Amino acid sequence: MKKETKKILIYVAISLVMLAAIFAYTKYRQIMGSYVHLEDKEYAYVYIPSDAEFSDLYDALDKEGILSDTAAFLWLAERKNLKRHIHPGKYKIKNAISLNKLINQLRSGKQIEVNLTFNNIRTKQELAGVICKQIQCDSSALSEALFNDSITNLYGFDTFNIVSMFVPNTYKVYWGMNAKQLMDRMHKEYNKFWNNTRSMQAKAAGLNQQEVSILASIVQEETLKTDEKPKVAGLYMNRINRGIALQADPTLKYALRNFAKKRILNKDKKVNSRYNTYKYPGLPPGPICVPSINSIDAVLNFEKHNYIYMCAREDFSGYHNFASKLSEHNLNARKYQRKLNKRGIYK
Repeated sequence: MKKETKKILIYVAISLVMLAAIFAYTKYRQIMGSYVHLEDKEYAYVYIPSDAEFSDLYDALDKEGILSDTAAFLWLAERKNLKRHIHPGKYKIKNAISLNKLINQLRSGKQIEVNLTFNNIRTKQELAGVICKQIQCDSSALSEALFNDSITNLYGFDTFNIVSMFVPNTYKVYWGMNAKQLMDRMHKEYNKFWNNTRSMQAKAAGLNQQEVSILASIVQEETLKTDEKPKVAGLYMNRINRGIALQADPTLKYALRNFAKKRILNKDKKVNSRYNTYKYPGLPPGPICVPSINSIDAVLNFEKHNYIYMCAREDFSGYHNFASKLSEHNLNARKYQRKLNKRGIYK
């Protein structure tokens, strides 16, 4: 009797173990066979911020309708220790992939790149704002870095000329990058931009790279006409080489922080600022905007001529009248001033 009871108990135990194993295997296959269901969408995009915890990641996935089987996801995420492998970034989740592949993708940090584009920017605050609207980078952190000499010096710049390190273009970057990672990337792109050809052109003009960017920013603010930029650049190169003050109206607008100003008055020329090129000779300490590649190349390929004066054309076409003599320039200036008066533009 005892032997029979023992055999029965052993049989029952083995049966229970086998059933448990079968159940576990079936459950495992079920979970491993769970898929992402995005209905009619081919992909879904998920943004994971740098300070995200597992609950944030879960909410982001759930918001995009990715977790059709939440129980299976949580079970597998726990066993794969996803909580300790959360990477910030923008993730492209493909429809119909298994939950196992989804979790592996998130664990590995396999994210996609995004386009970062910036142009037509004047100030460091504006630059930080435009950039950080496109990626996770905190705009206040980037702005603080741009105003911190100990940081800008690491890249060979100061807080006046640091914006010249940001060459306007479209870059492929990771959405989750922070301020330092962004600065590192822009410095790498800056060095790539300043190839041997451009460096030699700057040297031939008697300017360093940062001086080229400063002059390019003035040229850019002087004219929107691409075909006129080399001529404007040539005018300022003539002034620099002859030791004549630049007397560039856009630098006064920058000093006054009044970029919409239509008319420069004599009182404006008295503003005490290093950006006042009527008062202080030579180039200002930094760019007055983030110069475009087109403007930089216009300086590097400046037109050679004898002009040292320029004035906006009285037809308001956006082009300028150029002169090599003050008497001729004064005539051009009076024609333009009369048109301003006629239009009621006095400041």
